[in-house]
Parts: sequence; structure tokens; C-alpha cells
Amino acid sequence: MGSFRGHALPGSFFLFFGFWWSVKCIMKYVCKKNKKTCFPGSRAGFLRLEIIEGLIKISMALIGMTAEQFVPSGPRLRLYNYEEKHWTNLMSWQHSTMYFFFGLSGLVDILCFATRALPVSLSKMMLSNAFFVEGFIFYFHTHGRAMLDIYIHQLLFLSVIGAAICIFMEFLFRGNIVLELLGSSFVLLQGSWFWQIGFVLYPPDGSPEWNQTDHGNMLFLTVCFCWHYAFAYFILGVNYAFITWLIRSKVKKNFPSDMRLLKNVERDQESEEEI
Repeated sequence: MGSFRGHALPGSFFLFFGFWWSVKCIMKYVCKKNKKTCFPGSRAGFLRLEIIEGLIKISMALIGMTAEQFVPSGPRLRLYNYEEKHWTNLMSWQHSTMYFFFGLSGLVDILCFATRALPVSLSKMMLSNAFFVEGFIFYFHTHGRAMLDIYIHQLLFLSVIGAAICIFMEFLFRGNIVLELLGSSFVLLQGSWFWQIGFVLYPPDGSPEWNQTDHGNMLFLTVCFCWHYAFAYFILGVNYAFITWLIRSKVKKNFPSDMRLLKNVERDQESEEEI
């Protein structure tokens, strides 16, 4: 991760999953109210999506671990250099460990939804554990670094722990769309902030990195972090509006005579407790 590309890669992964998880939970919520409208609304359809998600997690984790280990300066699976008597690129080992736990979460997804050998709730618990491990690693990731470097990683730590807590709450309260969307917002925030860290520490255009001791930079990045979170909520709002419109337009097209009855049923179901 000691480069712009090294931060853009996990940032892209988390942006993808934050976007996908928001789409999935909104689709489940809307399809639950319109069971006759779409194939993904069936239990079998969502099970297939969970299995595909697990495969994508494993693939991305393998890509991340391979990139960390086998870049020119990587440790190449060598943890300790016995000739020179020192550890070999522990930063890459930390990043590889982070990727490993997300790959393990993908493996548990497949076992939970494809084989039924494990309880389905274990999928959420393992994903929560992966984020907690990531947060633990990044909390101790900045020892001896400059002030601004430490600060932007502390902000990243906040987004990671926010996602971990929300996903753990999903493990306790399954099917709560508010928790699922909140967790997705933290994952989106985490992904976009990885990109921001890359631009701050390793500008891709070759310009010098930001002044690490300038308090003005810290103040700006505090505001910038809030803008990133606002961007995450904008993505969630667009997803919700588009998916709701898409499925309801399909209802109107396929079942025009049932629309009045459907609206009455939805109005009765949409209590504050259910939401």
C-alpha cells in the first residue's frame, strides 16, 4: 500500500462492496413488498447472489494478497530474513492479513448459503470480524509516521469501526434495512477515503505530497471526510430511488389492476417499527 495504486486497489474493492450491499438490501426490502414482480425477490435468487458475492470476496482477497506479496518490494511470502536478522516488509504482511480475513468471510458465505453446513447468521459475524481485524491493524499501522499521515489513518479507522459495529448489529438484528444501509454508508466512506489517502500521500500526477505538519491540511481533511460521507449518502439515496422506481414500475406494468390494492397494503405495512 506504499503507493497510490496500493490505496486505490482496496478503495475500489470497498466502493464496489459498499455499492453492492446497498443495492442488495434495498432490493430485498422492496421485493419483499412486491413478491410477484422479480426473480431476485425469490429466496433462491438471493441465495445465488450471496454465493456469487462470496466468490467475488475470495477473488478480490487473492488479488490483494498477491499484489502485496509479489510487488517488486514485497516480501514474497518471506516473513523473516535470517541472513540480515530482521522482519521482511511487515507493512505488506499487515495488508495481506487484512485481505485474508475478507477472503475467509467469502469462504464462510459460500459454506453458509451453498451447503447449509453452517448457520446463515455466521456470514454476518465473519464479515464483522473482518472489519474489526482491519480496524485493529490500522489502529497500530502508523507508528512513527508524520502527523498528517497518522490523522488521515485515524479517520479511516473511524469508518472501519463504524462498518464493523453496524454489521455486528446486523448479526443481532437480521433484516433491519436501516442498519444495513448505515453499514453500507461506512463501507462506501472507507472506499472513497482510501482513494483520498492515496491522493494526499502519493499524488498520481507526480506533484509533492501534502505538507505533513500543516494544521490547515488537517482542518481541511476533517471537512473533506464529512464530504466523503455525504457522497456515500448521496449514492444510497440514488440507489434507493432508482430501485424503488424500477420495481414499482414493473408492478404497474405487470399488474395494473392490482395497483390500488397494492398501495393500500404497502401503506398498512410501512409502520415505523417495520422500517
